Amino acid sequence: MKGLLKNNFYATLSNAKVFAAIMLLLGIFVVAMDNTIPSLIIGYMLLAMIGFSLISIASLRKESATKWSKYKLTTPVKRSAIVQSYFLSFLLWLIVGMVFAGIGVALSIMLHGFPFDKDTDVFMLFVIGIGISLFMGGIFFPLFYIGGEERNEVFLVISLLCGIGFVMGLTTLINTLFPAPMTTMQIILGGVIIFACALLVFVISCPVTAYVYHKREY
Repeated sequence: MKGLLKNNFYATLSNAKVFAAIMLLLGIFVVAMDNTIPSLIIGYMLLAMIGFSLISIASLRKESATKWSKYKLTTPVKRSAIVQSYFLSFLLWLIVGMVFAGIGVALSIMLHGFPFDKDTDVFMLFVIGIGISLFMGGIFFPLFYIGGEERNEVFLVISLLCGIGFVMGLTTLINTLFPAPMTTMQIILGGVIIFACALLVFVISCPVTAYVYHKREY
């Protein structure tokens, strides 16, 4: 497993370095700006979490292009271990995105004060970013092995749109269950529901993807 994780890490690293440099420059700009425009912070946080996650799964295309995905099957590793390594790598890069988002919003608040209307807004931004990412990953991996590597870009777009749609749908449902004005506890409960649903889809997706991969012939 350690070797698989290392391989996934290096497969993603080159693109992640470029994206990290862009996020660093963008973060400096966002932190330097007066945060009376909270949309800048919101956009930065979501871009960091979703962007690093997206880069992680996009690296699968590189493996396909170099034929490494097929060669890996000749090594003494199980297909389930290969799939698990992808899911763990995805979580690793999601955490990297969360760190970028956390540092950005923390520095902005330290320099300019709290820009949001409610104390729970930052919590909900993390929930939305993590939720979209987990839904996206949970949907992408099975599609990738069902439809084939050549449709990688299409599945990326579909997965991202589905992730956004699921989070928006759950948000609408929660707003229906807890009419405005929502209390702090209701907002936190809503965030927990979104996170739990996204995590459940992501966790279930792992054995489903392993099953699809096991049945696939090369």
